[in-house]
Amino acid sequence: MAVHIVKRDGCPLWKTLLFYLAAVLAALAAGGVLLLAMGVDPVAYYGRMFTMGMVGNKIAYRAFENYLKVFVPLALTAVGLSLAFRMRFWNIGGEGQFILGAVAAAAVAFKAGPLLPQPATLALMCLAAMLAAGLYGALTAALKVRFGTNETLMTLMLNYVALYFLTFLAETKASWNFFLDPASARPIFTKFSGLARFPSLTIGKFGLNVCVLLTFAVGVLVFLYLKRTKHGYEIAVVGDSPGTARYAGMKVGRIVLRTVFLSACLVGLAAAFKVGTAGILSAAITDDVGWTGIIVAWLAKMSTAGIFLVSALISMLQYGSTAAAATFAQVDSSFADMLQGIILFLVLAADFFTRFRVVRTVKGGAAHGNG
Repeated sequence: MAVHIVKRDGCPLWKTLLFYLAAVLAALAAGGVLLLAMGVDPVAYYGRMFTMGMVGNKIAYRAFENYLKVFVPLALTAVGLSLAFRMRFWNIGGEGQFILGAVAAAAVAFKAGPLLPQPATLALMCLAAMLAAGLYGALTAALKVRFGTNETLMTLMLNYVALYFLTFLAETKASWNFFLDPASARPIFTKFSGLARFPSLTIGKFGLNVCVLLTFAVGVLVFLYLKRTKHGYEIAVVGDSPGTARYAGMKVGRIVLRTVFLSACLVGLAAAFKVGTAGILSAAITDDVGWTGIIVAWLAKMSTAGIFLVSALISMLQYGSTAAAATFAQVDSSFADMLQGIILFLVLAADFFTRFRVVRTVKGGAAHGNG
């Protein structure tokens, strides 16, 4: 008997959803076994994690506000990365682009915040962050177009350049370094003017930060850009076959540069939202959204609507695990990272079975399919 893997002609939507649901449930079951090994009730832990500690909490609205602070940069970063991924340009540089965007936004906040009206300062912060991140991403695209360099390695290495630059700013106490608190004997980042922070819309006791609304607006614009514009069509064609795009008269190099620049710009905008909400730069400003955004975009299969849904679930895991860790001291908040990795691995396995099936061939030529 021989075993062969053959491509499916098509997988019904209900079966695809069933595969994914089974993968997530299997991941939760694996996490539950680990929780039991640590002496923690999985039902109680998951209940606390998925409700993010809001059940029975008199200030639950505060928890939801903090949850949205995790959701916004992750969703917007993943949307940005998905633009390049659709073109099969593997932009792994989200972390570095986010860092440079955050530094640029903070620089504008410190210098323009005390001088300009709040709307002008916030607009300049966003533009500076987008330009800094966009140019950082476009550098890799230019090298790819001109010299055929490997964008995966280039963007990965540039992450560390940006990280060490941020570390340099965080540890260098000097008169020129306005990012640090001059009154502190040791290097500590200082907060900038309240006029350089994004406002919130008050709904009862709940404060809805305008960055949430802006993020959804950007998501809609990206969806329309991809589905209704010539540029979006060009991205799809180049992603499917650069040779076909060239045969059709498309300037592939220009499309790559434009798309990667836009991809990195959106990552920089996410950084501006993060800095403008936190009111301070920090050595951990990214919260690993550059890495997690890759996972989100991949799980959502580059779908803009899917990215928002997956971002909401991943943010629930991340923020909910922090809330659960406050109750269950045996479990570190990084448990969410491990659970996220298990979910990714199993969902990728489920995705494989939605596209392929296993066929057993027995003597005599009879074939039996599984799945």
